[in-house]
Amino acid sequence: MTAPTQLSPRPVIVTCAVTGGAAFKPGSAVPVTPQQIARQSIDAARAGAAIVHIHVRDPASGAAAGHLNLYREVVDRIRADGVDVVINLTTGIIGKDISGPLSFLRRVKPEAAACNAGTLNHLKIKDRGEWAWPPMVFDNPVAKIEQFLAVMNELHIHPEFECFDVGIVRSVSHIWS
Repeated sequence: MTAPTQLSPRPVIVTCAVTGGAAFKPGSAVPVTPQQIARQSIDAARAGAAIVHIHVRDPASGAAAGHLNLYREVVDRIRADGVDVVINLTTGIIGKDISGPLSFLRRVKPEAAACNAGTLNHLKIKDRGEWAWPPMVFDNPVAKIEQFLAVMNELHIHPEFECFDVGIVRSVSHIWS
């Protein structure tokens, strides 16, 4: 009999997105209020997450939201707790107008922020073969990425490159070199 294989002692970084970015089933355990999102983010940090990736939700509907006051409240609650965690805000937005996410970055000044580094078809199919939402293009052309990176650089926010395929990894290596 051989001894069990030891895991490598290399460090691991755990990122937790307590709400995720997509739709969820009503009645699920996904937090929706700023208080719930902050509480679960704090709990994740205490359980070992080094980074919390924040997507806010409309407290009434649970739908993904982009309101500055919601981001501010979640981040203020996490910081007030004093837990040692890197706060990473989502910046994902469809369309050319990125003023909303840029205002979140300027007002909240997280340690990190998502930088969606490429375009993709954002599709999801339900179990029955129906679209979960209308097919849409999550557009992230190079000019949009460069605008986000300029503000992140100005504010000393670390970009977290979200890569959905190998082509996007190549784009990051070119843009970020």
